Amino acid sequence: MAKPGRPGARNPGKKKGPLKGTGGHSRKALEGRGPTPKAEDRAWHPAGKRKAAEERYAAAGGKGRPGVRAVGNPNRKSPKAADDTETVTGRNSVLEALRAKIPATAMYIAQRVEMDDRVKEMLSIATNRGIPVLEVTRPELDRMAGFDGVHQGVALKVPPYSYAHPQDLLEQIIDRGEVPLLVALDGVTDPRNLGAIIRSTGAFGGQGLIIPQRRSASVNSAAWKTSAGAAARIPVALAANLTATLKEFKKQGVFVLGLDGDGDVSLPALELADRPVLIVVGSEGKGLSRLVTETCDQVVSIPISTATESLNAGIAASVALYQVSTMRAAR
Repeated sequence: MAKPGRPGARNPGKKKGPLKGTGGHSRKALEGRGPTPKAEDRAWHPAGKRKAAEERYAAAGGKGRPGVRAVGNPNRKSPKAADDTETVTGRNSVLEALRAKIPATAMYIAQRVEMDDRVKEMLSIATNRGIPVLEVTRPELDRMAGFDGVHQGVALKVPPYSYAHPQDLLEQIIDRGEVPLLVALDGVTDPRNLGAIIRSTGAFGGQGLIIPQRRSASVNSAAWKTSAGAAARIPVALAANLTATLKEFKKQGVFVLGLDGDGDVSLPALELADRPVLIVVGSEGKGLSRLVTETCDQVVSIPISTATESLNAGIAASVALYQVSTMRAAR
């Protein structure tokens, strides 16, 4: 008795000869698929993707190759140029920026804001200078000020900070007949520390700051706010190489004073009243870098209680500036 096969299975014993269609498969294999398309005509090939992108770019009215930035074209604007501004918040900061005639583009004031003398002066200056004054809601000002910003009901849009050149800064101080008192920052990356040091520099008779281009906080909205408006009066210079700048200042008679907890001399023991001084402040964690430490004329420490490990960079700079300004006042 024949065994039943699997359902759908072919019994080769019941039919002889080639199956239907097998010859057709052989002929197709021999014919091949024709000439290989060009790389740019294959959608999956990088050349094909590039060609499709160029076609879309041309259809949208663009010129040239997409993704290639024009070099030397002065009319080309950066994608971020439309929003390349800083928002200064807080009544003191906004008022000082307006007094300093910084080219602001707009002033924002909260609805039903308390009108004190500062706000009245802001409105007067903005009106006289033709700066648009826009009334906005407090939630909108909160958004403009950022997560931890305190706007006090006012904000000002200003262009990016314009940094001075270190050598120009020094020459301007000397040309005014003043004894230079400057601060340089080495590795201070917190803009609030930068703002606090700008404020202290102005409070104790300093004429400016120097920050390196790399690994340093910049004068942004947070620094503006913490400086309480001093950023509008105290220039900040940008050094391509801080160590090289310090060496150049030393050649011109500036005494470079480094602050460090392990300094050889205590700050009150210095006699610097009649000399140009540049105070270098390092970060709270790492302190001064090795090259900067080796470049300093003297590394001094601030006497503090043994219960405290170190001082915040802004506080250390304030103490040193106060000490130098006190000695100068006593002369």
